[in-house]
Amino acid sequence: MSIEVNNETETEVDEAEFAALARYVLDAMRVHPQSELSILFVDTDVMSELHVRWMDEPGPTDVLSFPMDELRPGRDGEVSGPGQLGDVVLCPEVAARQAVAAGHSTAEEMLLLTTHGILHLLGYDHAEPEEEKEMFALQRKLLLTFLAGR
Repeated sequence: MSIEVNNETETEVDEAEFAALARYVLDAMRVHPQSELSILFVDTDVMSELHVRWMDEPGPTDVLSFPMDELRPGRDGEVSGPGQLGDVVLCPEVAARQAVAAGHSTAEEMLLLTTHGILHLLGYDHAEPEEEKEMFALQRKLLLTFLAGR
């Protein structure tokens, strides 16, 4: 599994931990071991530009996902086909504000957002209540299981 983590911000990021989380999530979702994923941390200016360009919404957001090959999770004990999963782009400054509101650390918020972004790349969404329930339960399970094992 090729997982590239790049931090273009002044915020300290444990790149190895984010790569380990991504590897854990992709393994749990039965994504082919030759698949590729990129995780990028950007400042609010860059995130604002991306948010306007791709979502037509003003201001920075916490996480954006840019799928490439539209890979889906493997099924029934089989892995998906190989390919480029895509990019997860996170904004640590927005994550820090959300972490305060949620009552946990910025690092935990960014791990949550990374899991969330990867699930979006795998085709999960939360536009409808049932989709939201499924996606948020899965991201919670994946993140808590990862954190318990470290």
